[in-house]
Amino acid sequence: MRAAGRDTIALAMQTNPAYSSLVAVGDSFTEGMSDLLPDGSYRGWADLLAARMAAREPGFRYANLAVRGKLIGQIVDEQVDVAAAMRADVVTLVGGLNDTLRPKCDMGRVRDLLTEAVERLAPSCERLVLMRSPGRQGPVLERFRPRMEQLFAYVDELAGRHGATVVDLYGAPSLADPRLWDVDRLHLTAEGHRRVAEAVWQALGYEPEDTEWRTPMAATAPPNWVSRRVADARFARQHLLPWIGRRLTGRSSGDGRPAKRPELLPYGDAGELSGLS
Repeated sequence: MRAAGRDTIALAMQTNPAYSSLVAVGDSFTEGMSDLLPDGSYRGWADLLAARMAAREPGFRYANLAVRGKLIGQIVDEQVDVAAAMRADVVTLVGGLNDTLRPKCDMGRVRDLLTEAVERLAPSCERLVLMRSPGRQGPVLERFRPRMEQLFAYVDELAGRHGATVVDLYGAPSLADPRLWDVDRLHLTAEGHRRVAEAVWQALGYEPEDTEWRTPMAATAPPNWVSRRVADARFARQHLLPWIGRRLTGRSSGDGRPAKRPELLPYGDAGELSGLS
């Protein structure tokens, strides 16, 4: 099924798109963590992509329904029907990865829910975009790699069945570099999000602005042993222990949090474009 996803991307690259609307569906990856802006909000690849598309298409509209911490079942229940009703030209769907990181994960249920999401969204838009999410090098990825790759196999199969575009971030060497990941080791930095935006931009058929987004960053001397231990301790205190606490109590970082941009509204005023270009 991988070939089907690649064929879809190749077909997109042959077009000269004129998309007038975008709806982004998902979790923290699509919300934009950890691409932090001065006002404390997050930007992220979807906002960057919307800014580029708005600069080319007058009256362009954008909604971002993503909320951090959401499992695929919550995405289906809370976001999918809302997105489908918007009838946008382009819909992006990235979900299921939070499920794979849970100690107990029913991958059959994840597959069924992802299938339900795709079957609802694909008929509602001109182009549905799915992704093989990036994975940071390190022990966390190795522990959960089998589940992640199983999830990506579902993505490829669904893309082939429904004519969706697959953006293969997992297969991009550059995005595995720990330097493109925030100190929480779960979310991309601003540069990581910029590269994802470029990847989706190209998959939609736009002229590349960065043909080297897949290229790994230049090598630098690794941090010394003391620096690594200090970073590990900070990570455990600030991120790992709170994450474990939420899992044990059944809470999520997204509980009670509204969608980032819940309505499909015109996008591209001077303030937005200057902040996202």
